[in-house]
Amino acid sequence: MTCRSLIFLCFLTLALFAWHDAKGNTCNDCHVAERSGFTAAHSFGPDNCTLCHGGDAQSATQDESHAGMTGFPGLLDNAARTCGSCHVEQVSSVPHSLMNTGSGMVDVTRRLVDGDPGDAAHANLQSLGHGPADSMLRKLCASCHLGQRKTSHDLNPVTDRGGGCLACHINSYPDDAHPALTREVSDARCFGCHSRSARISLSYAGLAEVNKPGDSDRNSGTVTSSRPPLRLPDGRYVERKPPDVHFTAGMTCTACHKGTDLMAAAGGAVHQRDAVDASCDDCHSQMSTTVPAHNAAHERLECATCHSQWVPQCFGCHMEYDADGRQWDHIEQRETAGRWHERRSDFHNEPGALGVTEDGRIELFIPGMIMTLVHPDWDEEKFVRAFAPISPHTIGAARSCESCHRSSVALGLGQGEIALRDGKIQFTPSRSLSQDGLPADAWTSIDGSLGGTAARDGHRPLNEDEMKAMLGAPLDQ
Repeated sequence: MTCRSLIFLCFLTLALFAWHDAKGNTCNDCHVAERSGFTAAHSFGPDNCTLCHGGDAQSATQDESHAGMTGFPGLLDNAARTCGSCHVEQVSSVPHSLMNTGSGMVDVTRRLVDGDPGDAAHANLQSLGHGPADSMLRKLCASCHLGQRKTSHDLNPVTDRGGGCLACHINSYPDDAHPALTREVSDARCFGCHSRSARISLSYAGLAEVNKPGDSDRNSGTVTSSRPPLRLPDGRYVERKPPDVHFTAGMTCTACHKGTDLMAAAGGAVHQRDAVDASCDDCHSQMSTTVPAHNAAHERLECATCHSQWVPQCFGCHMEYDADGRQWDHIEQRETAGRWHERRSDFHNEPGALGVTEDGRIELFIPGMIMTLVHPDWDEEKFVRAFAPISPHTIGAARSCESCHRSSVALGLGQGEIALRDGKIQFTPSRSLSQDGLPADAWTSIDGSLGGTAARDGHRPLNEDEMKAMLGAPLDQ
């Protein structure tokens, strides 16, 4: 190339840049209000719309400007080329996080419904088939993962699901400004998914799901108070309970649960609790040595075992599959054949049962499933009784010694009269027996012969020796 040609190309390039700048960002010709609302970290936004949204900011017509544009940058199917142009590490790990794969949810559902968790490499929402467990996940559960597409520019704390990066990092959609992208995630962004199942978002704020007014508990006959409780927009009834002390102090979910907990690739973790990075000792390490009750007799206990004020529990659920019905499939994003009908009842919000985890720790356990299941592939109705560990997020003052050491509920036997006499446990349950021979609210029997299962391998209820040790412990020391 001659020197004259090189000089000509340089002048041509400069002319093109000058022409580009002269035309300006034509997005602003229509989207005037959207020039405001950006946080400092995204202050480049008003003049660089296409960095996130794609399209053509130099075109004069709407059709040309919007060609290749996305109204929802940050969905997982476009995050790599939108948010990922700056946030490379986060965007590369989020698809492998438990908030997207739902691995624990898949593992437990397959284990308890099908009797086999299947191949661990395919225990994720992206690999669901069409068997009984997977169809249940498709129809009832799979909306709670980040891969679900967001399709409207609005927010609803109760019903919102999915949206990739947008699921957490936009707290409002104002009418007169661009929504602010922020790392300050509101608790309302967690609520849509985490107010169900273990009901952490409800419990943390001091709300507890209850039976429909006038309904009676299964097997107990106790009628729920007819006094109208609070009602969520999705139809669930709730009552007020003592909130977590950290909620009362103004701490949000992300005060403890940071990016490592939430956005990092799960690695070998299958269940949420295994991926949590936060611990009480992060703030309260001195408590382990300065509080008398924190002695060798209680060294196996997790903090929440004593300091949880109450735990959400549901002792009655019935699920039935209707092959002739139709229902939305959250994976295929369309209505497909087959419908699961769900009935829930028998809610109780009070101290729960104790159990042992795979590493020998004593934690609170709640019914992960106490339900009857009906599916046309099976010859008869299935009954499942499985408990799962929980950190209920209802932290407060420590429970009394009697509430564990003299409680049949804490031992996993359910409500009733209990005593230790002449080295033997005597127990009379308050609730009628279910089809497996256990009281409706129990996890196990004294000798373990009628024990329910645990939602995870390696977890178990207290055994008879441990029950005797608890009942026999003196309470004046």
